[in-house]
Amino acid sequence: MNSEWRTFLQTHSASVSENDGAQFPQSGTDPACALIDLSHLGLISVSGEDAETFLQGQVTNDVRNLTGEQFQISACCSPKGRMLANFLCFRRQQEILLQLPRDTQQLLLKRLPMFILMSRVKVTDASDRLVCFGVLGECAEVLLRDRFSRIPERVWERVEEDGFTLLRPPGATQRFQLIGEPDGMMALWEQLAETAKPVSSDRWMLENIRAGVPTIHGSNSEAFIPQMVNMQLIEGVSFTKGCYTGQEVVARTRYLGKVKRRMYLARIDSARCPLPGEGLYSPESQSGQGAGRVVDAQHDPDGGCELLAVIEIACHDAGDVRIVSEAGEPLIFQTLPYSFEDN
Repeated sequence: MNSEWRTFLQTHSASVSENDGAQFPQSGTDPACALIDLSHLGLISVSGEDAETFLQGQVTNDVRNLTGEQFQISACCSPKGRMLANFLCFRRQQEILLQLPRDTQQLLLKRLPMFILMSRVKVTDASDRLVCFGVLGECAEVLLRDRFSRIPERVWERVEEDGFTLLRPPGATQRFQLIGEPDGMMALWEQLAETAKPVSSDRWMLENIRAGVPTIHGSNSEAFIPQMVNMQLIEGVSFTKGCYTGQEVVARTRYLGKVKRRMYLARIDSARCPLPGEGLYSPESQSGQGAGRVVDAQHDPDGGCELLAVIEIACHDAGDVRIVSEAGEPLIFQTLPYSFEDN
């Protein structure tokens, strides 16, 4: 995290840590208009003449589609097609940035340079150089239109203006992400904070869960192929781009196989949220590997926890899935904002 940004947030009543970002005192009510520091996410910069070609051979999505107005979600896989990490991927000026949790960021910072070979590519940690925060709620579009001449109109659209990069990720609640250099971001935060209320980063992560967007944490690295976490349903996998590490397994699953596990949206009526990677139980499970595991979970401001979990389809359809064991909290399944496709 940039040291100036850390100091700035602390002067605005935030407690700050590298992994959790800024945590602000909460009033107990969910504000209709929120500012959210996103420093719990790291940034990897991929730059140089061969940056696009290099990434094209490493990630699940088609990097050639990162035009001036588009960004995407993507993933890096092992040779067995298991996701090491997933991330937002977008252009900013002369570089391509990957945004992802700090633990998987460190994994990719070590892994990606191993494949550079003779390519004219530089892979660096950009987390201290740039600042990211989100604007969320019914106010978001109006606030940003007052500051920028143009903002992203559609999901997965990107705009760059005056040194700021604006992204519009999916979600039922209107939200935008902004990336820029510390001085400009501090001034912009001050301006937006006249209307929006600063809240902690878990509110942003909750919106990802509600949008059915998986976040692969270190505890789940190499646990899932992309189709298990619905990456193909949120435009996170290209089946026409050509080869990349793990591509054969991912393609074979689409054309010759059928996934037996999928990611579902659920909630539990519990004060304790399960951790990413925590196991699930179902009496219907016959696999010997458990009924599934939690992808991510966050507290609902109105009580309980909302979560995404990869679960055996048969167990989900039977309806009895619980956290960890037969005595665990039962999952109450919710409707995802997109439909499953036939595999």
